[in-house]
Amino acid sequence: MKDGSARPPAAIGVFDSGAGGLSIVPALRAALPALPIVYYADTAYAPYGPRSDHEILERTQACCARLMEFEVAALVVACNTATANAIDAVRSWATVPVVGVEPGLKPALAATRNGIVGVLATQATLASRRYRELAARVGALAPQVRFVEHAARGWVELVESGDLDSPGAHALVRAALEPLLAQGVDTLVLGCTHYPFLRAAIEAQTPGVVLIETGPAVARELQRRLGALALAPAADAMPAGVRFESSADAGRFRALAARLLA
Repeated sequence: MKDGSARPPAAIGVFDSGAGGLSIVPALRAALPALPIVYYADTAYAPYGPRSDHEILERTQACCARLMEFEVAALVVACNTATANAIDAVRSWATVPVVGVEPGLKPALAATRNGIVGVLATQATLASRRYRELAARVGALAPQVRFVEHAARGWVELVESGDLDSPGAHALVRAALEPLLAQGVDTLVLGCTHYPFLRAAIEAQTPGVVLIETGPAVARELQRRLGALALAPAADAMPAGVRFESSADAGRFRALAARLLA
C-alpha cells in the first residue's frame, strides 16, 4: 500500500450455534497459524438440535452473512446440525470457500475392530438428509460394519454452561453411552463439535473405546482449499489471534471460550 501500512491478513470465519466449534479452533490454529480467526457463536438461539429445519437454515444463513462482513477468506460451519441442514444453501451465495463438519463415519471404519460403531449426534443431525446419505455411502464401503446411532440429549447444554465434570454431567453422559455400550461398540463417533469438550467424562465410561473427532480433518481440508494463504508466518511474526462474537452476551461467551480453550 502507498502509505506503507500493512493490510491485515485475511481471517477464517468460524460459525457454530454456540461453543462447540471451539473444539476445532486448536486444529485450525495449528494448521493455519498465519490466519486470525473470527468466531461467531449464535448463543441467543442455541442449541440448534431441537429447532426446525427452517429455523436452522435461517440462523445459519444470517450468522454466515455476519461473518462475511469481516472480509474472511473462508467460512467454517463448525456445527454438525447446521452443516447437515444448511451448508448447501450457504455455498450457493458465499464468495469464499465454505467447509463444514460431518460425523467421522469413514475414519471409524478404519478404527473399529469388531465392526460395531456408535454415532453420537443431535437429533436434527441424525434425522437430516445429508447424514442419511453419508451413512449410506460409508455403509456401502463396509457392509459388515454396523452403525448404532443415538441422540445425546443435554450434552450441548452441559458444554454451553461450562459443566464438564460435575456428578450431574457424568450421569448425563453415562445415560447416553449405556445403550451404545450394551450393543458392544468399540468405536464412538462424536458427531457434534460440542462433544469433544466432554471427552474426559466420556472416556471415564468407555475404557478401550476409540473416540473419533473431526477437527484435524476440517483443518486439513481448509488448508487445501486456501492454498498459498495457508502458508506459515515468518519465524518472527506474532501468532494470529481469535476474535469472539456472539448473538447474545459476548462477554459471557468470551469467558466460556477462555475456559474451554485453556
